[in-house]
Amino acid sequence: MTDIFSELKARGLVSVSTDEAALQKALNEESLTYYVGFDPTAPSLHMGNLVQLITAARLQKAGHNPLALVGGATGLIGDPRMSGERTLNPREVVEEWLEKIRAQVEKFLDFTGPNAAQVVNNYDWTSEMSAIDFLRDIGKHFPMNRMLAKESVSARLNSEAGISFTEFSYQVLQGNDYLELHRRYGCSLQTGGSDQWGNLTSGVDLIRRVEQHSVHALATPLITKADGTKFGKTESGTVWLDESLTSPYAFSQFWLNADDRDVVKYLKVFSFRSLEEIEQIEAEFTAAPHTRLAQKVLAEDVTTLVHGKEKYEQAIAAASALFGGGELASLDASTLGAATSELPRGDVSSTQLAQGMPVADAFVAAGIVKSKGEARRAIKDGGAYVNNVKVTGDDQTLTLAEVLPTDGGGVILLRRGKKTLGAVDIIS
Repeated sequence: MTDIFSELKARGLVSVSTDEAALQKALNEESLTYYVGFDPTAPSLHMGNLVQLITAARLQKAGHNPLALVGGATGLIGDPRMSGERTLNPREVVEEWLEKIRAQVEKFLDFTGPNAAQVVNNYDWTSEMSAIDFLRDIGKHFPMNRMLAKESVSARLNSEAGISFTEFSYQVLQGNDYLELHRRYGCSLQTGGSDQWGNLTSGVDLIRRVEQHSVHALATPLITKADGTKFGKTESGTVWLDESLTSPYAFSQFWLNADDRDVVKYLKVFSFRSLEEIEQIEAEFTAAPHTRLAQKVLAEDVTTLVHGKEKYEQAIAAASALFGGGELASLDASTLGAATSELPRGDVSSTQLAQGMPVADAFVAAGIVKSKGEARRAIKDGGAYVNNVKVTGDDQTLTLAEVLPTDGGGVILLRRGKKTLGAVDIIS
């Protein structure tokens, strides 16, 4: 056993908890059973969920017993959002998403050994309760004044949209989950994000009222970015853990593009490197920030953790190849497609290429330059490239031979100078 609570604090992973001294003592002296929950309200987990998955893994490595709850019941309802009422997803969709999320969760925990993880589904016990049983046995223990004081509930009550009884009841369902896990597995700690604190404490209070037992809750802070933009978001949207929604290339780029002001904080949260090693990386990075050492370490650690070493290496090879540091033709179709997916781009037809398309026209189509004249000047100055090969004359044309295969069809990579990239997609 290690002093995992102190380590979590040192990594910036403790926002608030129930009795801190009692929780730290329990974590140091016992092998606690703890749980963290994930609702299938989307087809994949995202960056915010990754904080919880890694925190759960840290607790397991310290000798504690994880229960990963997938919300087959709560996923049918959805936690109240500040922005307004959720659209209820069809049951079959929730069931499909639940299986995807179960598979993602299982990648982060160890299901062997003396403190093996277990995946549980709250639909198993919630579906067995009648409405009368739920109201009498569980609802009776929830004071309305405390339920109304919850931030998301209060905000919704004061809005024009209001809040439905369905979403209002979510905190009762989550409190009941903790009670059931306490009864079935001896669970005595729930973890989650600080925005879930009201839900976490609802279970603590319910167990105290029903079982007269004292249990714990621990909330991690919401991860923020120094520039004020939302963590886990890019210009193209949410960064997902499912590679079909966010490719390993785009995932690694998210970490490589971390702000210098944020990167060490992210290393402490998302990397399993020791705090001493992170301190050394910080010292080297501070001395030579242009090397972006901290970002490279962060991208390697987190991309490897989520997608595996091979996918990380493919992503790095793709990033290098885009800027002339590797062979584009060596990239597989899916990696190349992902690497070029967010570049400025235009469409050209296979017919145009069969006839021979002037390079200047392609540069204009991709949006790299505003005019053919500007493209010709770039060519004359030696700063125009097609698939990383320098264009030697303004009479040069593109043909079907230059097309690189992607999952979506085909693409030709264009570059002006060292950093201005674009692409043209080939259409029939």
